Amino acid sequence: MRNVARTSLVDAAIAELRREIAEGVWPVGTKIPSESRLAESLGMSRLSVREAVRVLAHAGLLHTRQGDGTYVTATDESQVALRRRLDTAAAMDIIDVRRGLDLVAARLAAGRRTEADLTVMRQALARRDAAGRAGDLDGFADADVDFHLLVADAAHNALLGDLYRSMSDALRDSVRDQEQAALEPDPSHEALLRAIEAGDPAQAVAVSVAILDQQERDL
Repeated sequence: MRNVARTSLVDAAIAELRREIAEGVWPVGTKIPSESRLAESLGMSRLSVREAVRVLAHAGLLHTRQGDGTYVTATDESQVALRRRLDTAAAMDIIDVRRGLDLVAARLAAGRRTEADLTVMRQALARRDAAGRAGDLDGFADADVDFHLLVADAAHNALLGDLYRSMSDALRDSVRDQEQAALEPDPSHEALLRAIEAGDPAQAVAVSVAILDQQERDL
């Protein structure tokens, strides 16, 4: 880390910590250095560092666990704002937004997917099917969202992938909201994978529309 000037110490510490987070020095989910180590690196008092960490925690970039340490929870405030808004969104509103994202993801993935993309999508569907057979709704929701995230990744558009990831928690909740209906045998996701594998954008879009139509009916 860069040693900062003595003026506006808290603001300077906030800017430096934010830079470290944004540049991936501390990825989401990792624990940042201790207060004393940060103070030494920045050349300022622990009090100034503590205030900077408090501000960033309030902004949603950091989360302090009592007796454990402080962890990175997001890389920028826009992610936090969107996540908070999604937490209060209605399930039907989320499906409406997905009609935009899923259709673009499916169309692009059909034209850009690699063999590696197809492999991880197959693995996600295998986990999804296994959880469905076991009646494991949480495991099913996790695997379902993973599959759709991987479709977005197969589009090889970084912005699309980031947008989809920002919605991942809301997507899991929307699947869980369907409860038992979500676990019913359903070949649509396998059909989507086949369309992507075949490089058929029109069919991939058509299957994505059918998936969302069914989810809307289930709700």
